[in-house]
Amino acid sequence: MHKIKNFIEWQVFGVCTAIGEKMGIATSEIRRYFIYLSFLTLGSPVIFYMILAFWMNMKNYIKNSRRNPLRYL
Repeated sequence: MHKIKNFIEWQVFGVCTAIGEKMGIATSEIRRYFIYLSFLTLGSPVIFYMILAFWMNMKNYIKNSRRNPLRYL
């Protein structure tokens, strides 16, 4: 069970971590509220989570492509 927990906390998209760092809130609190909202609204926050994960991935991709020195050769 601890392996699964560690995998989810460290290898999943990191959306809750990014939100927690920007807002100054503990990541565990954000995850807990996300789970509660998912149960209450029948999973609609999952769509929001996926959109944020996609946006964060694209932002990192764009940021890394600007600094790539091989691109300009």
